[in-house]
Amino acid sequence: MPGSVPSPSPVAVDGTAPSPVVVSGPAHLLRVTLLMAGSCLPILGAVLIAPVLPKMQDHFESVPGAKALVPLALTVPALALALLAPFAGVIVDRLGRKRLLIAATLLYAAFGTAPLWLDSLGAIIASRALVGVAEAAIMTCCTTLIGDYYSGRQRVRYLALQTMCASASATVFFVLGGAAGSAGWRVPFWVYAVSLVLAPLMAVALPGGAARPATAAAGTGSPAPTATRRPFPVRQLAGICALTFFGAMVFYTVPVEMSYLLDDLGVANSGVIGLATAIASAATVGGAVAFARLGRAPEPILPAVLALCAVGFGLMSLAGNAPLLVIGAVVNCVGTGMLLPALLTSAMSRLAFEDRGRGTGLWTAAFFGGEFVCPLVLLAGESAVGGLAAAVGVLGLVTALVAAGLRTSRHTAGRRA
Repeated sequence: MPGSVPSPSPVAVDGTAPSPVVVSGPAHLLRVTLLMAGSCLPILGAVLIAPVLPKMQDHFESVPGAKALVPLALTVPALALALLAPFAGVIVDRLGRKRLLIAATLLYAAFGTAPLWLDSLGAIIASRALVGVAEAAIMTCCTTLIGDYYSGRQRVRYLALQTMCASASATVFFVLGGAAGSAGWRVPFWVYAVSLVLAPLMAVALPGGAARPATAAAGTGSPAPTATRRPFPVRQLAGICALTFFGAMVFYTVPVEMSYLLDDLGVANSGVIGLATAIASAATVGGAVAFARLGRAPEPILPAVLALCAVGFGLMSLAGNAPLLVIGAVVNCVGTGMLLPALLTSAMSRLAFEDRGRGTGLWTAAFFGGEFVCPLVLLAGESAVGGLAAAVGVLGLVTALVAAGLRTSRHTAGRRA
């Protein structure tokens, strides 16, 4: 856990290291826009076709096992991303960030639009797995480039902005997928072609990558190695990746389960469910903004952020009506909006330039792995405790225990220091 292993003060928040690229002007604005747009592509893959799954189910109803296979078209990209992101990180460090990003963005369009022409359900699922491969490279490259281009408070700001864009885009893509799906289940797949616009812009507008710091390892503040390469910080990164895996389950519980919780309370109106989900998404954005404005090291605030998430889960589990459920979701999502950039900033602070691709890949794998298992864990919890609301309450209790453990381990480490 972050508090159990002494680590250097994160350069992401100490404000001592200048960002290695210009942070103002039209070129800077275009660079940030492209990095944020690239970071939203995996979110596009995760939610765009969710509204058309019933239509896909009807189309492939004669295919054996279609009831189990069609949902895989939605979830398999996240699984592929989680499995392959570490390997993407290794390639990022060896071949370069920009080159891999452009190639992966082009492949994203090819694989993403493939279902427009494929008639086999198996082939469609395979193309969706390849979308996840491209997403692994895109997400790793975009996050790594943010770490390369920016430092100090600028890095905190843009990692928080990445969370804000991802949260907001999820709602937008869900609505877009539903609107496009009214014309047929294949139509939403055209949206993947947007990456054909992004790729040439990235080739022109993104610098090739910040140079290695001459006097300090980027993200650590330590002297740069001269004769021998510093070993990869496995122990320092293992704790934050484990916490990220758990944090991803906390982060995705409300987006995944909100509609089911409302349905259990007798709310069947899709408009009300959509509004409740949008309010929760707005709270996530608000939490990310709050984290960016705090400008503090992430480790000290992680226990409080997780405690806030736990309070939200508690309210949701006890809610006997929709308004109280929404209030609990808002409290939880304010916490998760702060949680994601805090975890990512903490991971970045442990990584030198030479390790940043691999480290970001491992962090990305941990996060999307947690996303993939989130509904499975809650489904198992629902069976064990007799209801989804109760399962959310148990998750809240576990979140509170993790928060208490982080706080205790941090105090213990502080006394030893």
